[in-house]
Amino acid sequence: MSTALRICPLCEATCGLTLTLDGDRVTAARGDQDDVFSQGFICPKGASFPAIDADPDRLTRPLVREHGTLREADWAEAFDVIAARIRPLVEEHGPHAVGIVLGNPNAHTVAGALYPPLLVGALRSRSLFTASTLDQMPKHVSSGLLFGDAFAIPVPDLDRTDHLLMLGANPLDSNGSLCTAPDFPGRLKALRRRGGTLTVVDPRRTRTARLADRHLAIRPGTDALFLAALVHTLFAEGLTDLGALAAHVEGVDDVREAVREFSPEAVAATCDLDADVIRTTARELAAAPTAAVYGRMGSSTVAYGTLGNWLVDVLNVLTGNLDRPGGALFPLSATAPAPRPAGPGKGFALGRWTSRVSGHPEAKGELPLAALAEEIDTPGEGRIRAVITVAANPVLSAPDGRRLDAALDSLDFMVAVDPYLNETTRHADVVLPPPPPSQSAHFDFAFNQFAVRNQVRYTPAAVPLAAGRMDECEIHARLILAVSGMHGAPPSAVDDLAIDGMLAKAVAQEHSPVYGEDPKDVATRLTGATGPERRLDLMLRLGPYGRSHGLTLDALRAAPHGIDLGPLQPRLPGLLKTRSGRIELLPAPIARDLPRLRAALDASPDPDTLRLVGRRHLRSNNSWLHNIPSLTGGSNRCTLQVHPEDAARLGLTAGAPALVKGEGGELEAEVEITDAVRPGVVSLPHGWGHDRPGTRLGVAAGTPGVNVNQLLDGSLLDPLSGTAVLNGFPVQVGPAS
Repeated sequence: MSTALRICPLCEATCGLTLTLDGDRVTAARGDQDDVFSQGFICPKGASFPAIDADPDRLTRPLVREHGTLREADWAEAFDVIAARIRPLVEEHGPHAVGIVLGNPNAHTVAGALYPPLLVGALRSRSLFTASTLDQMPKHVSSGLLFGDAFAIPVPDLDRTDHLLMLGANPLDSNGSLCTAPDFPGRLKALRRRGGTLTVVDPRRTRTARLADRHLAIRPGTDALFLAALVHTLFAEGLTDLGALAAHVEGVDDVREAVREFSPEAVAATCDLDADVIRTTARELAAAPTAAVYGRMGSSTVAYGTLGNWLVDVLNVLTGNLDRPGGALFPLSATAPAPRPAGPGKGFALGRWTSRVSGHPEAKGELPLAALAEEIDTPGEGRIRAVITVAANPVLSAPDGRRLDAALDSLDFMVAVDPYLNETTRHADVVLPPPPPSQSAHFDFAFNQFAVRNQVRYTPAAVPLAAGRMDECEIHARLILAVSGMHGAPPSAVDDLAIDGMLAKAVAQEHSPVYGEDPKDVATRLTGATGPERRLDLMLRLGPYGRSHGLTLDALRAAPHGIDLGPLQPRLPGLLKTRSGRIELLPAPIARDLPRLRAALDASPDPDTLRLVGRRHLRSNNSWLHNIPSLTGGSNRCTLQVHPEDAARLGLTAGAPALVKGEGGELEAEVEITDAVRPGVVSLPHGWGHDRPGTRLGVAAGTPGVNVNQLLDGSLLDPLSGTAVLNGFPVQVGPAS
C-alpha cells in the first residue's frame, strides 16, 4: 500500500485528497490534512473518488462508427477517421459548419483549460457553445460590462466578511460556484460564530437557508426586482458610501435614476416579500462594517439573469464593499497575466456576430447552447453539419433534449471527447475516452480565478497511464492536429506553437517579467516533462507571482500540499479594462434592458400558477455522477418537491406520479411533499433522464429519473447573455392518470 496526493476534480471546491493505492489501483480517498487550501475537508463526492476512477462503464479504447454501429478501434485509426471527415466538411462548407460544445467537466481538467481555445482557433469556427449559457454567462456579461473583463469576477471574502447576502445559491449542497471555497459550510458557520449575519434569498428552504439568520422565500425569477429595490433604498435613504471606490466609478447618478421606480412597495407583490423586510435588508447591508452580496444559479438562469448579476455588484459598489477586505474581492490566480498598469482598455463587446437561425447575439465568443439544435436541423446555407463535444451532455443539460437528440442524429459527422457513452455521445462517429482522473495531472486553471484565498497547487498523476490509454492532453493535441490539416505531426507541435505565441506577446509587453528578452532564451529555462507542464511552467513564470515569489513548476513540485499566497487583496483600478478605465456602473446594454424589468412591475402574479425551480444534490454534479453506486439513493433522487398546500389543492399524493407540463413537453415525476418549497413552487433537479437506448451507464439507467429540461422549448433566454431560463418558469401540474 502507498499514498498519493490529488486535487479533487469533481466540483469547484478543489479540495486536496490523499489517495490510498494498492499498486495502480485507488482503494480509498480522504482529505489531505496538510493541503494549504482545504485543510482536510472532504465531501461525499471526494470520498467516492476510487469508485469514480474505477467505474466499469468508463470507456477504455476509442470507438469508431462502422455501418451504423460503434466498435472499438485503436487511437491511430480514430484520428485518421477524424482527419478524413472533418477537413472536407470545412473546405466545402466553411469553418462555422463545425460546432464545438464544451461541457462542465471540461473546466475541471488541465486538458480542458489548455486545449479547447486552440481547437477553436484552429477551426476558426464561430459555432461555439458551452455550459456557460446554462449557468454562469450572466455573470461574465455583467462583469465584462462593468469592469471591461468578462473574467473579472469578484467573490465574497467569506473568511473576513461581517455580513453575507446570498441569492439563488445553496453551497451546503453544491460546495459553491464561481466562489471556490473548500468547506463552504464551515466558512458560513464561522461567519455566524464571529457575530456576522447570513441572509439567504431562495424560494426553497435549503440546507443553506436553514443555517441563515434570515431566509427570504422569494417568488422564483424575481431576484433582480428585489435587488433593484435594495439599490433604490440605498439612494432614497442616503445610505450609499463608495469609500475608496469613488474615484474609480462613473454612472452613479445614472443608476439612481434607473432604479427610481423600483421601490420596496413597487416590487413587494411581485417578489412576494414584505416591503419593510426589503428595506431592512438594505439598511443592514449598508450598516455592516463589511458586507458582500453573492448570487448564483438561482438568480442567474432566469429571465433577468444579467440584470440580477449586474445589481449584485452595483450593491457591492454602492456600499463601498467592492474590492476591500471583508467585501467582494477579485482573486489573483498564479497563472493570470502579470498585472498591467492602470488605464483604459479595449472594453467588452456583445453581439459581434449572431446565430444563423434566431439571430441570438454572441456573448464572450459563445452562442446559446439552447440554439444548438436549430443551428443543426434548420436547412440552409451555414447550418452546422459536424459537432465536436468535449465532456458535454447537452441532450440532458440543454432545453428540449428530444429535438437536440434528433438533430445530433442527423449530423454528417460527430466527435466526442468523453469517458462515457451517454445520452449525447451515443450519436458520435468517433469517441475519444480520456483516462481515469488518477492517471492525469491536475492544476486548477479555471477555479483559482474564483478562489476565496490566493493559493496554488499542482498534483502529478497518482498512478501511471494504463496500457492502451492515451493522456488527455495528448488526445486534445492530436484532435487539434487532425482538424487543422496537420494530422500526423507530433502532438508536441501544438504545445510548442502555444508557447511560441505566448512568448511572442510577453516579450513585447512592457509590464511583462520577460519584456525585451529573447523568446528562445526564455523557452530554454522552462522545465516539465511534457508540453502541458512546460506551458504551466511558462504561465507561472509570466504570472503575478513569478518574479515576486519565484513561482515555477519546480517550486510547485517541491510543495506537494500547495503554496499559500495570502488573502485576497484590493486590485482596483489596475484590473479595469473598460474604455474609460473606470467602473462603468450603468453600461448601455444594461440600460437598454432595464425597461423589460420595469415591465415586470406591472405584471400581476397568478396565485394559482406554479413556478418550477431546480435543486442541487451534495452527491451529484449535473448529469455526470449518476453512474456511481455510492452517490445514488438517499436525498439524491429525482423527485418533484411540492408544498403540502399545493399538493392538497392539486390532488397529489406522496410517492405517486405527477404529470408536469411546460412549453417544451411533459413528463411524469414522483411526488415528494415538503414544506421546504414555498407555496406556488415545485422543484425538480437538473441532469437526470438516463433512459435512452444505446448508452453504457448501467447504474444511472437503473434509476434514470426524468429530464426536467424537456419541459422547455429553448425559446426562453436572458437576452443579454443568451442563458437558458432553467428556473422560475411556469408549469402545470396534476396527478398522472
